[in-house]
Amino acid sequence: MTILRTILRLVLPASLALALSGCGINTVPTKEEAVKAAWGEVQNQYQRRADLIPNLVATVEGFAKQEKDVLVEVTNARARATQVTVSPDQLGDPAALQRFGEAQGALSQSLGRLLLVVEKYPELKSNQNFLALQAQLEGTENRIAIARRDYNQAVQDYNTTIRTFPAIVAAKVIYGAEPKAPFEATAPNADRAPEVKFGS
Repeated sequence: MTILRTILRLVLPASLALALSGCGINTVPTKEEAVKAAWGEVQNQYQRRADLIPNLVATVEGFAKQEKDVLVEVTNARARATQVTVSPDQLGDPAALQRFGEAQGALSQSLGRLLLVVEKYPELKSNQNFLALQAQLEGTENRIAIARRDYNQAVQDYNTTIRTFPAIVAAKVIYGAEPKAPFEATAPNADRAPEVKFGS
């Protein structure tokens, strides 16, 4: 009887620890933090773009006074985009992500109009500062796309984890985990390639 009790005292805690390690007790919060970190990178890239735009606008303003309306629109869109934020606690709220995406989409559309100004006024393209800022802006847009992709991958990994066995046990019982919302395109016709027209 004593030997049985000793074995149970050794085996039971080890079995319990093994069972808990396999049920997602550490996996769920690890993946949730990965989602938050990925969202932080999305916001970081949008902030980088928002910081870059005043320099771009100032450079273009010196060369395209006749297109002041476009520049004002870009400045206003940037201001609106920086006012809409999503905290890590709101990542499960599709409406909050949609508002954020709409604000950023409006800024992207304004920037597109600004780049069309370049096509109308060739002297803008010869300005080295503008070319450098244009390259920075293009690189920033690529970084934003990568950050959004990485965020969506982290969301997919997290959502899959909290819905599959054995992690679902810890996800529901211990953490009360809820799925996170992915980042979705909000611009109209975002699924279609833009049509570029030159002339008249």
